[in-house]
Amino acid sequence: MTSATAAATVVVIGSVNMDLVAHATRLPAPGETLIGDAFSGTPGGKGGNQAVAASRLGAEVALIARIGMRQHGQDLLKALEAERVHTQAIRRDDAAWPGVAVIMVASEGGENAIVVVPGSNMALDAQDVEQGAALLRQARVVVAQLEVPVPAIQRAFEIAREARVTTVLNAAPAHELPAALLALSDWLVVNETEALQLARAVTLPGDADELTIARATGRHLRTLGPRHVLVTLGSAGAWLLCDEHPDGLHLSASRVAAVDTVGAGDTLVGGLAVGLAEGLVPARAVALGQSAAAMAVSRSGVQQAMPHRSELPPLPELAALTADADRAHAGQP
Repeated sequence: MTSATAAATVVVIGSVNMDLVAHATRLPAPGETLIGDAFSGTPGGKGGNQAVAASRLGAEVALIARIGMRQHGQDLLKALEAERVHTQAIRRDDAAWPGVAVIMVASEGGENAIVVVPGSNMALDAQDVEQGAALLRQARVVVAQLEVPVPAIQRAFEIAREARVTTVLNAAPAHELPAALLALSDWLVVNETEALQLARAVTLPGDADELTIARATGRHLRTLGPRHVLVTLGSAGAWLLCDEHPDGLHLSASRVAAVDTVGAGDTLVGGLAVGLAEGLVPARAVALGQSAAAMAVSRSGVQQAMPHRSELPPLPELAALTADADRAHAGQP
C-alpha cells in the first residue's frame, strides 16, 4: 500500500471510473436483449489513466479525486495502489457511487456504445483540493483534465502557481473554459477536435490539413494564457508552440501498427508530465509522451496497455524527432 505521507513529483487532479465492458457479436437494437460473449470490469477515468501512465514511466504520483464507495470504490483504490499511485488525497465518499462507464462492444465491426455516469467525480470540490494542498506545493508538475468540476481544477492550479509548480491542463472533453483557468495553465494539451472547439474564433479554409489547423488553433490558444500549447494529431504527430518554438514545432509520431487507440491521449499526457518533472526540454518531454503512447496503442486495453519506462526505446535527438514529420508534410517519401 502507498505511504500516507509520501510526496509526489507529479500530482493529478481528475476522474476515476470503473469501466464495465460487455462484448457481443453486435450491438442490440432498441428494446432488444442479446446474450453477450464476455464481460470485464477495469479501472478507467482520465485522472486515473494519467496517474497510472506517469507512475509506470517512473514518477512518484499522487491523485486528488473523489471516489464513491457504494460499489467498486474499494476495487478502484486497490488498483491505483497496485500501480504505486499515492491515494492519501483521494476522498472516500461512502454515500456516493463512483464514476461508471457502461460500454457495449460489437465483435463484428468493432462498433461500440458508451454511457458514462460521472458519479462522485462531479462532487470533487475546492475543499477536497485544499486537503491535498501540501502535495500540490511539493510537486514538480500538476496535471488536470475536464472530467471533474472546473472550480476544483482552478483551485489546484492557484495553489500550484503560488508554489511555482508547472501546471498541465488537458482540456478534454472540450468545453468552454474560464479565462482565469487558462491563465493559470503553463501547458494546454488538446487534440485537433478539442483545439477547434476551443478556438472557435479562428477562420480556416475548407481544405485545411491537420498541420494548418494545428498551427492556426495553437497560435490562438496560446494568446489565451498558456505558455505552451500542444495540439496532438494522432498518427500525424503533434504541433508544439512555446517560448523555445514560438513559430511552432512539428514532432513526428512513431510508426506502429495500432491495435487499440483508447487511452493513447492519457498515456501521452502522463509521459509529458514525467518528462517535465525530470527537467526535459519541452520537445523531448512531448517525445517521451509520444513514445509511451505509441507503445500503448500497439496493445489491447487502456491502463493495462500502458508501458513501463524500461520498455521504451531511448529518445532520439531533437533533430530526429521532426525529420520524418517534415518530410511527410512536404510529400517526400
